[in-house]
Amino acid sequence: MAFFDELQRRTVGERAELLAVPAIVDALAGRITRARYVAFLRQAYHHVKHTVPLLVACASRLGADRAALRAAIAHYIAEETGHEQWILEDLRACGDDAESARRAPPAPATELLVAFVYDYIARVHPAGLLGMVHVLEGTSTALATRAAQSIARALELPSGAFTYLASHGSLDREHVRFFADTVNALPPADQEHVVHVASRVYRLYGDIFRELPA
Repeated sequence: MAFFDELQRRTVGERAELLAVPAIVDALAGRITRARYVAFLRQAYHHVKHTVPLLVACASRLGADRAALRAAIAHYIAEETGHEQWILEDLRACGDDAESARRAPPAPATELLVAFVYDYIARVHPAGLLGMVHVLEGTSTALATRAAQSIARALELPSGAFTYLASHGSLDREHVRFFADTVNALPPADQEHVVHVASRVYRLYGDIFRELPA
């Protein structure tokens, strides 16, 4: 069995728990308020803005013998740069104050998610970052386009309010294929770190949704 398939199998329970979070279920069903969608975007901004710094932190801890993984991380950096700006544009399209959102502190769950991944890279193993990538990209591919369509119908917002969600629904299908090739090439010891971080991030990412206003 390829490691990517094993990773999915070993985290199937955590993934199911994430997808069962009421805020996600409600969004897919179109049961959402503008305030809740704005709250989601505000928290998304506060973790997405750390994506590139986390990738850089990972790359900085990879030695010369990890050329393939360093190249994959460089690819991710190029792909992910600027995505937090999409979210600020979506907030403006929703009528929210994007500058206020940028200055506001993250919610506790968002801060804990980001801090956990930084800590794992620095204290345990940089390859663990790929566990976070698996959760966020896999969730985006499965849900983003469906959620954007349901929320747009429910709230009657312009298409410009869904740049982040709509783009990730299609963009991340290619990312998942690239991710699978990357993790399948990792040595077994690295793969265990990917599984561990993915299992934790499913819970931590779910907590962001659990903290959203009703």
